[in-house]
Amino acid sequence: MIIIGITDSTADQFVVVGPVDPLLAVSGEDVILPCSLKPNISAVNMRVEWFRLDLKDSVVHLYEDHEDKNTNQLQSYRGRTEVFKDELQKGNTSLKLSRVKVSDEGLYKCFIEYKSWSDDLTVDLSVEAVGSPPLITVDGFDVSGGLHLQCESKGWYPEPELVWLDSEGVTLTSETTNTQRETDGFRVKHMITVYNRDSKYHCRVTMRHHMMETEIITSSKMFNSLRSSVILISVGSVLGVFGVIAVILIVVFIYRHRALNISSVSGVQCEVFQVYCRFTSSSTEHSRLQRKKQREEERLQSEERRIKNERERLSMIEKGTVGSLKSLLRKYAVNVTLDPDSAHPLLIVSDDGKQVRYEEQSRTVKDEDQKSNNKFDERLCVLGNEGFTSGCFYYEVEVKGLSRWFVGVARESVKRKGLIWLNPENGYWMAGLRGGGYRASEDSSSVPLSLSVNPQRVGVFVDYEEGRVSFYDVESMCHIYSFTDQSFNEKLYPVFYVNSLWYERLTAPLIICDL
Repeated sequence: MIIIGITDSTADQFVVVGPVDPLLAVSGEDVILPCSLKPNISAVNMRVEWFRLDLKDSVVHLYEDHEDKNTNQLQSYRGRTEVFKDELQKGNTSLKLSRVKVSDEGLYKCFIEYKSWSDDLTVDLSVEAVGSPPLITVDGFDVSGGLHLQCESKGWYPEPELVWLDSEGVTLTSETTNTQRETDGFRVKHMITVYNRDSKYHCRVTMRHHMMETEIITSSKMFNSLRSSVILISVGSVLGVFGVIAVILIVVFIYRHRALNISSVSGVQCEVFQVYCRFTSSSTEHSRLQRKKQREEERLQSEERRIKNERERLSMIEKGTVGSLKSLLRKYAVNVTLDPDSAHPLLIVSDDGKQVRYEEQSRTVKDEDQKSNNKFDERLCVLGNEGFTSGCFYYEVEVKGLSRWFVGVARESVKRKGLIWLNPENGYWMAGLRGGGYRASEDSSSVPLSLSVNPQRVGVFVDYEEGRVSFYDVESMCHIYSFTDQSFNEKLYPVFYVNSLWYERLTAPLIICDL
């Protein structure tokens, strides 16, 4: 009995283990705070409590009596926490925290209690947030001939570093700096004055391994436009002074010559005022038109900078300098469905238009299918229902289990009859797998692609105005290949090619993923 009692008491004892180093999470994504029992005994009947050490009354998640009890949970964590109940049997008491916020950064306690025994572990969570691309604005023109440039970026955490660089990459000294801590991170703002015409200036924001950069090119036209605005304002001010002087002179003239004929004086006064009013009205209208033109130019420049920033950010992502690629690309996600009327007769499109598979070649092809003008009759292709003529768009497909496939976009007017090569010259921008190797384009001059892993899910991103079609391995978030500097002048449609080797009777479907 003594031996049995000792065994029972030791069976209830355990140690809580977890990471020693701080965890790093990215704002907007999910993170798992590791915590488990040693030995790996079941925690189903235990009390599992997660709370913040740096906050008062800070229950983050409570599991007790086989259920979650989050009545006293902090409001900011509502609907964002869960323990893995299927894993409790194995002693896994980790916490999943969804949609991480900057305010989630801090020390977390994992407290496990069973009968008279308990143990705990502290997990240190650090959060980083990648902010908005730097925005450069022209903030005036000083009397010495300098142009005021202001750069601003927000949403960063921890505090980033903002610097101005000239065209040679030399750091410039900011004249005014402003840093503000906001709920979603830091906002930074720096201003410089430049005097060089036809030059280039860069505003760069860096934080840890993240970097974003925006550039502005100053031109003589920009300086002259701003100088003209200053001159117009100055002329307006001078005209205003002359107007006041004119009124004073007229009053003095009337006072000193009141003995003269009133009608004559009135005539002179009216004539002077008419001339002055006409001149002032013309000057005011000219200034208004100039201001309207300047505002429109600034709006167009701002839009061009915004588009350029997005493109530069995508380029930096491919070089590994900016994180959170998946969330950035999916901002441009579109709903793609397959057009069965365009599908080769040997391709079977699902009823919801989200899957296509190749059926073995023994299937009988109907004559009407072969004669249809809309269908591909040689290439095993199918188009999407949705076409695009501007902007950016993105979609993902699952190609797991396929031995031969290509995905991408095609012009609306592509040839669908005959044995055509799927390359840009024929209106197809595609990448995929053929003959055991990955290639960009499907012809004799295709570009072989060297991939470290076989993609199971592929993302396709198109920037219509930039003439860019890019392919990504979604699971590893690696850039596969990009067609750049292309010329798009008509509607583009998603296009898919599915085939199998002659000895394969069945093949897995190509699946368009919901995002």
